[in-house]
Amino acid sequence: MRTFWPVFKRELCSYFLTPVAYVFTLLLLLLSGINTFYLGDFYQRNQADLAPFFDYLPWLYALLLPTLAMRMWSIERQSGSIELLMCLAVGTAEAVVAKFLAAWVVSGLALALTFPLVITVNYLGAPDNGVILCGYLASWLLAGSCLAIGGCLSALTKNPLIAFLTAMALCLAFMACGFPVVLDVLHGWSSLPWLDGVASLSFLTHFEGLCRGVIDPQDVLYFFSQIIGWLAATVIAVELKKAV
Repeated sequence: MRTFWPVFKRELCSYFLTPVAYVFTLLLLLLSGINTFYLGDFYQRNQADLAPFFDYLPWLYALLLPTLAMRMWSIERQSGSIELLMCLAVGTAEAVVAKFLAAWVVSGLALALTFPLVITVNYLGAPDNGVILCGYLASWLLAGSCLAIGGCLSALTKNPLIAFLTAMALCLAFMACGFPVVLDVLHGWSSLPWLDGVASLSFLTHFEGLCRGVIDPQDVLYFFSQIIGWLAATVIAVELKKAV
């Protein structure tokens, strides 16, 4: 822990010493507002809830969170600062977790800044704030899963653009794998148990379950399993790169 906190603070500060955190937060707030009030037909629905916000948020995460994740390792390797980090008395696992948590905190702060939406729906009506709170919990867990994926892919390449594009593509794949159209394509050459397995991997399946206001332990466990699994893969990737 003596080495964990310095790395965590270094990473967290680095997001705010560059435009990355500010641009990410601004885009998330701007696009969330547009999606909620315009594309989501907020006023036409005549319902005081944040369903339109949570409907579009996963897709925004898939597009925007890789911008935070790509700087975890690929930019450090490109700039050469990773050698300095690895020369310190910091374990690989500690560095991976510290970098991930710093990015997760930044995403959580950006998500917290959407609180005016909660104030708005409470002003306009009487929403179920328990459901909204579950939606925010689901959003934070989803952000962690996307960042863990992005961090792993960032550790595999020194090219930030490749890290960004591959992370975005994989996050979108995890979003879409539960769609009926995807399952219909797979139906011709896969058995029903395989299709159920593919559908259960979908981020949206577990995200929407939590957004309904029911905290199912299986949904929470799914997201934490994704995070832990991808962090473990990142540790392996960093160790392999160190050995080269």
